Amino acid sequence: MKMNHLRSGTGKPLLLIHGLGGSARSWSTIWEPLAARHDVIAVDLPGFGATPPLRGETSIRSLCDAVTSFIDTQGLRGVDAVGSSMGARLVLELARRGGVLGSVVSLDPGGFWRGWERHAFFSSIWLSIRAVRMLQPLMPAIAGNKVARTMLLAQFSRRPWALDPAVVLDEMRSYAQALSFDELLHQLAYGEEQEGALRGSIDAPLVIGWGRQDKVCLPRQAKRALSLFPDAQMHWFERCGHFPHWDAPHETAQLILDTVSRRVASSTAVTRS
Repeated sequence: MKMNHLRSGTGKPLLLIHGLGGSARSWSTIWEPLAARHDVIAVDLPGFGATPPLRGETSIRSLCDAVTSFIDTQGLRGVDAVGSSMGARLVLELARRGGVLGSVVSLDPGGFWRGWERHAFFSSIWLSIRAVRMLQPLMPAIAGNKVARTMLLAQFSRRPWALDPAVVLDEMRSYAQALSFDELLHQLAYGEEQEGALRGSIDAPLVIGWGRQDKVCLPRQAKRALSLFPDAQMHWFERCGHFPHWDAPHETAQLILDTVSRRVASSTAVTRS
């Protein structure tokens, strides 16, 4: 499948998959250190950025199929991959399928909620996206004001006042324009649940990273992710919300570089929980 994508750098290929509402540009905060060591490819998933929506159902399953098609078209079978939020769920599913990806870093993956958590996720994000759409004419001013930026992004970042206004504005534009946002929001909350992978079935390094202050995918959900992916290692971002590449870009970039170079991170960086 054809997907709009950004690509730069030299070295071993590294695929980046954004979250719900994002785009290839979502990785701007960590692009430079990754591209200094790798041939970095960041995609616009179908229905996001400049890639048109899929025909038929848009779900985790169909997005994984589309990403697999893109990987095959680009001759990237076995590529190391990083995903954020919904994209983190996608790379876990592709790792479970086997034979598609190499090393994987999954940052705050969605889909491991139970009971009231799924309703809270759906309703809070449903309200947030409608506010973002309604406020588009004012978004440059909101993104540029620390107080307004903090009010808008308190659910997603531990330090929204410190975020780059240009990054925030670009993300909020992307969210508002994402054609597949609503369908995928419902699929994430109420669609097919994530299957697990048997211990020993994933040979390449697999790291699940989670922000201790994540208010979208609650930290308690990390144990469920580990129970379904027992081959994974856990990395906790201590002072971080839902997007580690926003709140802890240097730590995030280093974790990715360590993982995809197949080095075992130190016990202070990667710990089992």
